[in-house]
Amino acid sequence: MKEALIYKKLSGKRVQCGVCNHFCKISDGSRGVCGVRENKGGKLFALNFGKSIAVSLDPIEKKPLYHFLPGTFTYSFATVGCNFRCDWCQNWEISQGHKPAGNIPGEEISPGEHVASAIKNECPSISYTYTEPTMFIEYALSTMKLAKKKGLKNIWVSNGYMSDESLKLILPYLDAINVDLKSYKDKTYQKFCGAKLEPILKNIEMIYKHKVYLEITTLIIPGLNDSQKELTQIAEFIAKKLSPETPWHISRFFPAWKMTGEITPRKTLELARKIGHKVGLKYIHIGNI
Repeated sequence: MKEALIYKKLSGKRVQCGVCNHFCKISDGSRGVCGVRENKGGKLFALNFGKSIAVSLDPIEKKPLYHFLPGTFTYSFATVGCNFRCDWCQNWEISQGHKPAGNIPGEEISPGEHVASAIKNECPSISYTYTEPTMFIEYALSTMKLAKKKGLKNIWVSNGYMSDESLKLILPYLDAINVDLKSYKDKTYQKFCGAKLEPILKNIEMIYKHKVYLEITTLIIPGLNDSQKELTQIAEFIAKKLSPETPWHISRFFPAWKMTGEITPRKTLELARKIGHKVGLKYIHIGNI
């Protein structure tokens, strides 16, 4: 447990978290949307600091990053906690299982131990992944600073919903990121993820402007975000607001957690790829097939 980096105190021992764009106002004894930030007597604490729920050595292509340190393994870790509640979450046990006020599981591993393990296993990078790294930003940032000193690259796999202040804190230490752009409809984000679209688009553009290496992923879900219009909107956003050379991963949906339904037809993935090429994208990768 560690006092949160970004929050402000309100009246009556209430606090307002500033880590992500929910800006949760939290009463004494309660937690934010993520379920890992708790108000204790008028101070906000990150309950998941130092508690790793998953640690692995992954091919960097699994993040997915296809054009950054290709062919290497990346040391990957996460804590419990997420500021989204996506109905199709594949890692829901660790992103949602502790909500709203359950125990915070995890193995005690210090930032220094993570860096030492990455070096021991000859990994040139550390990935903050599996759950949303914004929700363990204190832990991630401590590790990122040590990793940078040792010459390791820092990678985030993120939903892109961090606050401006959080983004400014990590940018000096962030080398690469894959951001999930789940939909181009605000109502889809609100209904299925409990979030809003606009902050994500803004953050993606900011990351690109700061020259952090960036790839985008869209999980295509039948009946949800697979229309030709929406796929075109996403592809055009990448091509026009970022770069035609920004890679776009279009992934096949399989039923998970609360989301049932059909597996994404291959023809839909092929349609998305054709749309991407039509608007000028150079690197389009189909996943989960």
